[in-house]
Amino acid sequence: MTHVHVAIVGAGFGGIGAAIRLKQQGIDDFVVLERASRLGGTWRDNTYPGCACDVPSHLYSFSFAPNPNWTNTFSPQGEIWEYLEACTDRFGVRDKIRFNADVRGASWDDATNQWTIDTTVGEFTADVLISGAGPLNEPSIPKLPGLETFTGPTFHSSRWDHGLDLTGRRVAVIGTGASAIQFVPQIQPKVAHLTVLQRTPPWITPRRSRPLTDFEHRAYQRMPALQTAMRGGIYWARELLATGFLNPKVMRVLQQGAQRHLERSIPDPAMRAKLTPDYRLGCKRILLSNDYYPALRQDNVDLVTEPIREIRPQGIVTAGGVEHDVDTIIFGTGFHVTDTPIAEKIRGRDGRTLAEVWEGSPKAYRGITVSGFPNLFLLVGPNTGLGHTSIIFMIESQVAYILDALKTMRRRGLSRVEPRPEMLRGFVAVMDYRMRNTVWLAGGCNSWYLDPTGRNSTIWPGYTWKYRQETRRFDADAYVTA
Repeated sequence: MTHVHVAIVGAGFGGIGAAIRLKQQGIDDFVVLERASRLGGTWRDNTYPGCACDVPSHLYSFSFAPNPNWTNTFSPQGEIWEYLEACTDRFGVRDKIRFNADVRGASWDDATNQWTIDTTVGEFTADVLISGAGPLNEPSIPKLPGLETFTGPTFHSSRWDHGLDLTGRRVAVIGTGASAIQFVPQIQPKVAHLTVLQRTPPWITPRRSRPLTDFEHRAYQRMPALQTAMRGGIYWARELLATGFLNPKVMRVLQQGAQRHLERSIPDPAMRAKLTPDYRLGCKRILLSNDYYPALRQDNVDLVTEPIREIRPQGIVTAGGVEHDVDTIIFGTGFHVTDTPIAEKIRGRDGRTLAEVWEGSPKAYRGITVSGFPNLFLLVGPNTGLGHTSIIFMIESQVAYILDALKTMRRRGLSRVEPRPEMLRGFVAVMDYRMRNTVWLAGGCNSWYLDPTGRNSTIWPGYTWKYRQETRRFDADAYVTA
């Protein structure tokens, strides 16, 4: 059994960011437990054609590690993965990662004030456990009647089958979320026929991306302050967008732009009606694309809005009884977000898992700590997701809070900290109060932001600069300490 001061689960942006900052603070006794054979999290797993970020490149990076060499204003998947790999080496934390170390369970021991972590590479104990497992890593595949009888290949967009040549195939795409609108235009020219099965149309706005020039690359290399200023400008412009999410009346103005984009792209009134959402912009994730609508207009594409009734060996039958002849099914159906599997593996003081304590509605103080789970810190935990800007800003805020917690524990000689139950309840009450008039609850949709109880336990209902203010210091008075 190996003991470390800090164990980090996951080697995506959260885990790597935490590892780098720990080392910079002089804390070297830690391990990063990564279940895959390579790091990267979401940006390692999602390799589907056309995969790219919908947050500007300058903002989607660590503040302490700007990249002057992005090729585009919105980075493709491969570059983001390479960036994370480069940061891991640049800041010297690769030797801290244990690959193929899938966490099977983690339990708190009140007698030793330690976490015991069971992994596929052995058992670890740790004084502090940081979960950087992230919300976008476990594919969600709907339970469709007859799916097991389908004779052709099926796969989720985040587990893309690159060994399968789609040329000439009859492909069904189930789901029209962020991934589907990126890969549909890429595969449409190759396939013989494409059936896009849409449950709810998304709002789509133009993707204002362009290649970054050699002049810009040289300028950012020679004058890093210029890139910092650009990052700051993008950040505050994105913060203004939050106003629309918090006030649906403001979002109505932005929705007119998305409506114009749809009208320009889809001249056919019948198809346009199918693609027009009946909810306010922002209630579901806003998507960016210039080529999704044009792809749907091609002769080899059918847009189907009837619900799926069943899957047959060589086709999909929709509610009206029509059988769509397909030989391949690709799921663009998102991830387990509010029911993240890591919550079923972490057991607190009373032996219950996070999932059991949460009962379908995740709750954490400041989105980071949970009563009954001493010395556990969550990255991108409940109510810290975003709809308007870079999640890396939130991750850095959370890591700073955790580092200050560790510093406080060292200074005061504390062996454990956990939030007072009344503080957690108060925080959740504030989140719910702030959320009640936002577009996520008042926008007229049912999104993956909502958990089974109807709460939005995913999104931060406010401006990110306020979250940074609230997490700038570890508020020890809100915790039970020993």
